[in-house]
Amino acid sequence: MEFTVQQIADLLQGEVEGDNLVKVSTLAKIEEAQRGALAFLSNPKYEPFLYSTGASAVIVSDKLELKKPVQAALIRVADPYSSFSTLLQYYQTALIASKTGVEEPSYIGSGSQIGDNHYRGAFSYIGNNCIIGENVRLFPHVYLGDNVKIGDNTTIFAGAKLYANTVVGNNCTIHAGAVIGSDGFGFAPQSDGTYKAIPQIGNVILEDDISVGANTTIDCATMGSTIIHKGSKIDNLVQIAHNVEVGSNTVIASQTGISGSTKIGSNCVIAGQVGIVGHISLADKTTVGAQSGVSKSVKETGTIIQGSPAFDYKQNLRAMTVFRKLPELQREVELLKGKPESQQKQGANS
Repeated sequence: MEFTVQQIADLLQGEVEGDNLVKVSTLAKIEEAQRGALAFLSNPKYEPFLYSTGASAVIVSDKLELKKPVQAALIRVADPYSSFSTLLQYYQTALIASKTGVEEPSYIGSGSQIGDNHYRGAFSYIGNNCIIGENVRLFPHVYLGDNVKIGDNTTIFAGAKLYANTVVGNNCTIHAGAVIGSDGFGFAPQSDGTYKAIPQIGNVILEDDISVGANTTIDCATMGSTIIHKGSKIDNLVQIAHNVEVGSNTVIASQTGISGSTKIGSNCVIAGQVGIVGHISLADKTTVGAQSGVSKSVKETGTIIQGSPAFDYKQNLRAMTVFRKLPELQREVELLKGKPESQQKQGANS
């Protein structure tokens, strides 16, 4: 695809400085871009590349003051990073929209309906009595169980699996290998030491504008629904257990695990490799630092926690500072006790 600089500026509501008829056909980093590419400058650290880049056009801040002449055409916007993200999204949407029609072999069950302008990739499977909206893209090897509902403009990438009764809203993206609606981890211990499976008869509901990363698993509820509310973004390799509820516009980073029946508030930030126990709740706008273990509820809005077990972020930093100084503090204590230096070393090494 090829666009003029002016067309891109109109899309981003920016102003062109330089030749507005220059054409670009690809996106690139400012330090690597060549002729025909569009780049962007957001971080001041990369400003020197603006004066040497081979890019045909660069998105920059409308407040940037040039220190040298620039060969590239400039598109001045209020927020270059956000504008470039918008452009990437537009580009990706255009690529996905180019996928239309039905590839063979593919299967659609009895009683199922699918809206106009859809794409069904080879080996995709749609169960019975599914209702699928318009402009939906199902890439190869996607599996939809019986009674699945999918809203308009949703894309499900290759190999994703949606179990029976899953509900997905409008404008959602489910990436390759994700599994939505698999059984929750429920087993009842028996008197002979074995475990009996507890049937998981609920479902999963993803509201509008949800993104689910590759190889992420969201379990169905034991009863009722596991719910991901509108606008939340879930990274790759995340495990969300049965009956969990995730509030709107919450982001969850890779390798996080959330145990059953936990309630996460809206606008929360859960960093990578966080473990959250079951049956607790996190208030709105809670931030949990990477590799934290959350073992109790967070009740105050806007709380920042870290550590395992997780507690207040600033207190955790102070505690870690003391922890690093423990050998030095031990020496001082031994000195106060009057122990010889040799015994101090021996105690420190034991």
